[in-house]
Amino acid sequence: METMKFDIKGDALNIYLVGDFVKQDLPQALFEQINAQKITKILIDSSLLEKWDSSFLVMLYELYQKASQKNIVIKASKLPNGVEALIKLALSVPRASELAPAPRIGFLEKAGDLTIRVYQTIRKTTKFTLHNLRIFFSSFLRRTTTRDVDFLFALQDCGPKALPIVLLISFMVGLILAFVGAVQLQMFGAEVYVASLVTIGMTRIMGAIMVGIIMAGRTGASFAATIGTMQVNEEIDALKTMGINVSEFLVLPRLKALVVTMPLLTMLADFAGILGGAAVGILALNIPYSEFFKYAYNAWFLKHFLVGLFHAFVFGFIIALSGCYFGINCGRDADSVGKSTTSAVVYSIVWMIIATGLITFCFQRMGI
Repeated sequence: METMKFDIKGDALNIYLVGDFVKQDLPQALFEQINAQKITKILIDSSLLEKWDSSFLVMLYELYQKASQKNIVIKASKLPNGVEALIKLALSVPRASELAPAPRIGFLEKAGDLTIRVYQTIRKTTKFTLHNLRIFFSSFLRRTTTRDVDFLFALQDCGPKALPIVLLISFMVGLILAFVGAVQLQMFGAEVYVASLVTIGMTRIMGAIMVGIIMAGRTGASFAATIGTMQVNEEIDALKTMGINVSEFLVLPRLKALVVTMPLLTMLADFAGILGGAAVGILALNIPYSEFFKYAYNAWFLKHFLVGLFHAFVFGFIIALSGCYFGINCGRDADSVGKSTTSAVVYSIVWMIIATGLITFCFQRMGI
């Protein structure tokens, strides 16, 4: 039995649906008649329709689309429950192919848009940095909304939990410095100066840089992911609604914890690096341990040691502020959390390198 029948009476197209409309192809003959005849209205009678599937919805959708294009009025009687609502919902959003193409943007517009976005980003980050630095230094003179438990939790995460990986990497860096230095020093029979090379290199800059990179990838990313997840879950909005200062509640304890632990980790990293150099000098280069540590002691200057600690102090601010900034300015979906975490690590390392260059230049000019 034929499922669909139709006839044309005057300017009206009558469609009769009978039985089961299941796994049916689009009725091309029907659409040919709509194109060929001058029709102003379509009447659909589905009172005898029994079973139907998605093919029935596709047929109705195409029919409504065709009627909309030709300004034909459709009247349907006794459609199954929910079908009419589904068709209206499908017609409310245009197909992707029907959307207007995005306008082409010229070079000057792109350059101008990029300049505006860079300016807004610089302004936003500068405001965030200055605001949190002001809160950090003023927190020693007044009470804040920071909880001690948040500070202690961040301190544990930045300090004891990070210590094993810091010591391991620093030991290996000292070992590598000793091997690299020995390649040239052996040509002059001056292998014993490997101790001086490793000691000066680790205490002045390498210890702080290695700790900074490790903490950027470990702790800075953790700050961004934690705060970013809070942004996704609207917890930061809840804190603002309750009148809690987000910078004091979320940023300040993490900033304090990292600023405190970075110099301490750097001191331990310096000693671990010297021990790594000692392992190479004593075991591989056959330098007597008394001679190695004698030259290491003679090369250890408080000036170099304090320069390394100053680098670590600055790196602590950079890593904490980068991680918290990208966490607070995270989007509202899971993908944004991943992007903010990546950005926190990348920007932390980039700004640490920039800060290292500036500090080194300034200290060189000052004769330190």
